[in-house]
Amino acid sequence: MLSHYYTVKGYGEHELIIQKSRFICYTERVTTEEAAQEFIQKIKKQHSNANHNCSAYLIGENNQIQKANDDGEPSGTAGVPMLEVLKKRDLKDTVVVVTRYFGGIKLGTGGLIRAYGKSVSEGLNATGIVERKLMRVMHTKIDYTWLGKVENELRASIYLIKEIHYLNDVEVEVYVEEEKKDEFAAWMTEMTNGQCESVEGNNIYLETELSKM
Repeated sequence: MLSHYYTVKGYGEHELIIQKSRFICYTERVTTEEAAQEFIQKIKKQHSNANHNCSAYLIGENNQIQKANDDGEPSGTAGVPMLEVLKKRDLKDTVVVVTRYFGGIKLGTGGLIRAYGKSVSEGLNATGIVERKLMRVMHTKIDYTWLGKVENELRASIYLIKEIHYLNDVEVEVYVEEEKKDEFAAWMTEMTNGQCESVEGNNIYLETELSKM
């Protein structure tokens, strides 16, 4: 599992008018090629009367699956520029479709490349990009007498409290970066004079929305 990666926040759409042509960019997060193809077909059906529905997607931890489709535009002027924007943004598990309604003015090869690239770039900005960071959920049991100190110290620290369970003892669940789990356990032990028990829980990705990349 990757320690962190970037992807789109989710579904989004954004429209541009370039030389009287309408360019509508649709984005979505997907984890399989089947899901990417389903999304593309959905947009194509939605805009069956459009001149072009060009697409691109990157899927997998190492971008194992990459596809670009010009859908009738001159070869290399739509799908590949769209894919290049995804690569430049270092995105994963992302599919984009740009629907074009021709406005009567030909853009030429360079103009098309710039138009499709700009459409995807602005579409991604409109949708939003998130960083997904792999975290370990650490479970720490403490006596109730330590609760105030532990909770205050945690809220002032780099760590993020997931949940607090009030049982016979208090169990505090905390998100910790994988490489800092031993450091966290030692910190908790020191804070409570050894009167705690920390065990590792599941891995989970936490998402943080980013400003424009």
